[in-house]
Amino acid sequence: MKQNGIIAAALLALSIVCLGWFIKAGIDDLVNKDRKVNVKGLAEQEVEADKVTWPIVSKEVGNNLPELYERIGATQQKIKDFLIRNGLSANELEVNAPQVLDMNAREYGDNRQPYRYLVTSFITVTSTDVPKVRRIIARQGDLLKEGVAIADGGYEYPIKYEYVSFQQMKPKMMQQAIENAEKTAQQFAENSHSKLNKIVSADQGQFSIDDRDSSTPWLKKVRVVTTITYSLKD
Repeated sequence: MKQNGIIAAALLALSIVCLGWFIKAGIDDLVNKDRKVNVKGLAEQEVEADKVTWPIVSKEVGNNLPELYERIGATQQKIKDFLIRNGLSANELEVNAPQVLDMNAREYGDNRQPYRYLVTSFITVTSTDVPKVRRIIARQGDLLKEGVAIADGGYEYPIKYEYVSFQQMKPKMMQQAIENAEKTAQQFAENSHSKLNKIVSADQGQFSIDDRDSSTPWLKKVRVVTTITYSLKD
């Protein structure tokens, strides 16, 4: 009987110790539940565009549509010959249907124009050889010697540079952003005399691709920002 009493007392004591440990753990969890740090991780990389789309616009004015179409056809042929002569292939060129504006049919204006028709033609260059196209763009003035004037595309038909290999660099940039976020969180934990615990929440990161500046649109800045929340512990 005495031995059974000792065993019972030991079990009771062990239960009390375990109960106290669980209570302490619960209190610690309650105290540390709201101890979190929310940080942002940034990764940036500068790249060169790997695709260019160049709309080449030319215009003709006149009163005789058949004659205008012949002139447009001759102009387009000169442009195509110039592009191929400078290293582009035929499959990088697309001849688009011309647009015809009847000046006399406009709703607004006094309709007193020296020419009735304005015909705009387009040849679109699409290439992954961006440096080559940039060299050709710089030499487009040579067409003036052949009597061809290239119209400014303006905001409606701008030269467009893209970085299409973006998907290949996403995993590495995300890793860099997460590492930078962890460094920031670690520094915060040290400053607050705490230790960094596990990740509570994280987003997939927001990617953006922008021109580095307005004068070099073929240079792109790829940027990702991710937000991560860590818990802290003593």
